Amino acid sequence: MADVNALVSKLSSLGFNDPPVEHAAAENVQQWADILTGAAGLPPNYVLTKSLIFKPKQPKSESIAPVVVIAANESETSPKAIGAELKLKDLRFASDEVLKDIFQTAKGSVSPFALAQVPQEHVGNVRVVIDKSLLDNADTLIAFHPLVNTRTVFITGETLQSYIRSIDGLDKVTVMDFAAQSAASSTAAAAKKPAAAKPAAAPKVEEATGASLLGVTASKEGDFPKWYNQVLTRSEMLDYYDVSGCYIVRPLGYFVWQQIQEFFDAGIRSLGVRNCYFPMFVSSRVLEREKDHIEGFAPEVAWVTKAGSKDLEEPLAIRPTSETVMYPYFAKWIRSYRDLPLKINQWCSVVRWEFKNPQPFLRTREFLWQEGHCAHFTKDEAMTEVHDILALYRRVYEELLAVPVIEGVKSEKEKFAGGVATTTVEGFIPTTGRGIQGGTSHYLGQNFSKMFNVVVEDPESTEAERPKIHVHQTSWGLSTRTIGVMVMIHGDDKGLVLPPRVAETQVIIIPCGLTVKSSDEDRRRIADACLNAEARLKMAGVRAESDLRENYTPGFKYSHWEVRGVPLRLEIGPKDLDKQSVLSVRRDNADKASMALDSLEESVKMMLINIQDTMLAKARATLDSRVKLVLKWEDFVPTLNSKCLTLIPWCEREECEDQIKDRSSRDSLGDEPEDEKAPSMGAKSLCLPFKQPENPAIVPGETKCIQCGENAKRYALFGRSY
Repeated sequence: MADVNALVSKLSSLGFNDPPVEHAAAENVQQWADILTGAAGLPPNYVLTKSLIFKPKQPKSESIAPVVVIAANESETSPKAIGAELKLKDLRFASDEVLKDIFQTAKGSVSPFALAQVPQEHVGNVRVVIDKSLLDNADTLIAFHPLVNTRTVFITGETLQSYIRSIDGLDKVTVMDFAAQSAASSTAAAAKKPAAAKPAAAPKVEEATGASLLGVTASKEGDFPKWYNQVLTRSEMLDYYDVSGCYIVRPLGYFVWQQIQEFFDAGIRSLGVRNCYFPMFVSSRVLEREKDHIEGFAPEVAWVTKAGSKDLEEPLAIRPTSETVMYPYFAKWIRSYRDLPLKINQWCSVVRWEFKNPQPFLRTREFLWQEGHCAHFTKDEAMTEVHDILALYRRVYEELLAVPVIEGVKSEKEKFAGGVATTTVEGFIPTTGRGIQGGTSHYLGQNFSKMFNVVVEDPESTEAERPKIHVHQTSWGLSTRTIGVMVMIHGDDKGLVLPPRVAETQVIIIPCGLTVKSSDEDRRRIADACLNAEARLKMAGVRAESDLRENYTPGFKYSHWEVRGVPLRLEIGPKDLDKQSVLSVRRDNADKASMALDSLEESVKMMLINIQDTMLAKARATLDSRVKLVLKWEDFVPTLNSKCLTLIPWCEREECEDQIKDRSSRDSLGDEPEDEKAPSMGAKSLCLPFKQPENPAIVPGETKCIQCGENAKRYALFGRSY
C-alpha cells in the first residue's frame, strides 16, 4: 500500500505544504480532467501530466534500465525520439511486472513519486526524462497523482526538481523540449517533398544551460565534444554568452586561472620581470608597421570603426597581441645599454576573431592570457630567457595541472609571425589523439627592434660617434587554454577531475548514515563533527568545505561534488565517530580509505599530494604510450588513425610540411571532402623535440625524410591537432 502521508511529509520538507485534493478514482487522463472540472480548492492555473515508463531493448543478462518520462498531457512524447536522444533501442511500455516489482505502482497511478519507491539496487539504472515545458512556467502548477489515482497534488517545477534531486542514486536525468520536437515534425510533414520523408528531428536538448538536472550524460569516449561541453557547463566552470565564440568563466574556472597566475607571476618576478598594462586599442598605422607580423594576424583582427553614430577618423584594432602596441614605447624608454634588460609582462585579454569552430577555452574570440615582452643586449641573454620561460610553462602544466608536455621548437612554417624562433610546450588529448599547443616562448631577434628603432649605443666602441646596436627581443604567452587541456585530459564520465593544487575546494566533507529514525541530537553531533573537521583542515592550509544542506541526500551530494571535480571526499557518520575516524573517497580513482581523526590534517595533506602525483603519472604514462616512432610513410597515417602522435625523421623543409598535411589528409579521407567545421584530418608539425630519439639516431647524410626522401635533420613530432 502506497504511503501517501509519507510522501506529503516529504514534499513538505521541500517547501510544499498544500494538502492533496481527494476525488474519485481516475483511470486515465481524460477521466482525471473530467473529475477535476468543477472541483473546489483547485489552483487557477495548472497543467495535467502523464507519467510514462518505458523499457528499452536489452540483452537478458543486463539489469533492467527503465525510462521514466514526465510530460505535460498535451506534449507529444515519441518513444523513437526519446530513444534516439538517450541512445537506447526500441523503447516500449514497461510491463505490469516492471511497474509492480521496480516502482511498486500500477497503471493509472504512475507518477514521479514512484521513483522514491525504486529499490536501491535498481535506482542507478533508471533514466528520467522531464518535459521542458513543465519547468519553464513558474506561474503554472503541475498536477500529479501522489502514488494513488484518488488524489491530486499541485506542485511547482522547482519542487519537482527538488524531489528528484532528493532521491539517492538517481542521477540520469534529462530535460527534453517536446514542443520543439513536435514543431519540427509538423514542419517536415508540411513540406510534402516527393522524396522519402525524413525522420522527425530529435528533440532539442538544452546544452548551454545544462539540460540534465544531475551529472553528465554524454560519454567521453562516445561523444567527446558533447561530453566536454557538458562537463564545463554542468560543473559550473563556464557558461555560454550571447556573442558567438565568447564565454563566461565562472568562479570555479577562474580559480584555476588565479592559481596559474600566482604560480607563474612568482616565477617571472624571480627572473626580474615586472607587471604593467597597455591599452587594448592599436592604431592601424602602428599595427601595419611590421608587415610579416600583421600578415600572420590580419584575418583575426577585430576593428572598431564607429563611436556612437560617427565614423572614427582612424580605425582602431583590438589587440590580437601586443608587440606593435608596446615596442614604440620600448624605443622611448631604452636610451642606453644600462636600461637593459627591460622585462615587462601584462595580464589581459586579447581578441582574435576569425576561426571556423569555437571551443570553450581552446579556441575563443576573446581569451585571458599573460604576455611577456623583453629586450636584451645580446642574443645569448635573450635565448636564456626564452628557455627559462618555457621551463616555467612546463612547470605550470606538470606541477599545477598534472599534465605532461613535450618541449621543443616550432618549424619555420609554424613559428610566430615576425619572429626568428618559437619554442613550445605541446600537450596531447588521448581521447581524440590530437596534439595541442600549450604555451610558446619566442625569440624575436632584432626584427622588431629594427622596425621600431629600439637601439642602444655600443658600449665597447671607442669611436666618438658610437654605432647603434639593435636590441634582441623576446615575447611569450600562456592563456586560459590551459584550463581546457586540463579538463580534457583528466575529466571522466562523472565530470571534472581537478588536480588538488588548482581545486577551489580540495576536500568536501559530507555527513552520512543518518535516517528518519536519527534524533536531532545525532544530527547535531554529526554536523558539529563535520564543521570541526573543516576548521581543522582550513587551519592546516587545506581548502575544505562542509555540505550540511538538509534537503539533499548524501548520494545527491556525492554526485554534486563529483561533477565539480573535488579531489577528496570525507564522509562522517555515527559509526565513524564511534571509531574516531572518517571515510575518505578519492575523485581520481574512487579509492576508499579510513582516516583516524586524531591525525586527520597530516593524512589529508599526504593524500592530496599523492592524488596530484598519481594524476600526473597516469597522464604521462598515457602520453608516452601514444607517441610512436614511425620510420616509413606506410605506417604514418595508420599511426595517426590509432590516435597517436608520430616522431618521424624529417628534412625540415616547408614544402615537405605542406605535402605531409595534404597527403595525410587525402589518405585519411579518400575522395570524401573535409568538413570545414571539424578539426583537420591532415597532420602538421607540432614541434622538433629537444629530447631526440636515440634508437635509431639520425645519421647525417644517411637518414632520409619519410615523406620526400631528402636528408633528414632531426626527428619531428607530427600529429593531428586542435
